[in-house]
Amino acid sequence: MSDRRLVVISAGLSQPSSTRLLADRLTEATLAELAARGHTAHVEVVELRDLAHAVVDATLTGFPTGALADAIAAITAADGIIAVTPIYSASYSGLFKSFVDILDKDALAGVPVLLGATGGTPRHSLAIDFALRPLFGYLHADVTGTSVFAATDDWAGAGGDQANPLPERIRRAGRELAETVADREPSAPVGLYDAVPSFEQLLGGA
Repeated sequence: MSDRRLVVISAGLSQPSSTRLLADRLTEATLAELAARGHTAHVEVVELRDLAHAVVDATLTGFPTGALADAIAAITAADGIIAVTPIYSASYSGLFKSFVDILDKDALAGVPVLLGATGGTPRHSLAIDFALRPLFGYLHADVTGTSVFAATDDWAGAGGDQANPLPERIRRAGRELAETVADREPSAPVGLYDAVPSFEQLLGGA
């Protein structure tokens, strides 16, 4: 039986996408490291592309429903999160930010989070440090020291970071997340109505 729960958030807009590919590789590395420490894990993947319309609706109404509500409930109960977004205009995608905006302000507090991003060229890698980390720091998430950016050349194996190749970065990041998750007590099971907003939330502001 799984004793840890991982939620993988992939904000890729194409199908298939390099963002999902990176998310899958990070998940594989984390699961391998957890297994080496005697832990099994249940993995739930949240593809934001499939929830885009629901995210907009929830932004307008303040009330997530259906698959989106299920995804938020899974995140709330996660022992660890892998969050990967494409980088556009030097920052995370608009869909990724809109999804994060509808999470409860305490949903990620203290939760181990591994950040990943994809982009066309290595110059976009700085967006992890000046955009993604501050966002998750604001939400009080426990962000791993190593994040992973994958440019197009990293996948092709030509012109990438030869001194610090992508597979090694992925292994190191997975190891750090697994260590953090393994050291924590498992999260409590999610209640049936945990994702349902209170009356105060429904009536309170924008």
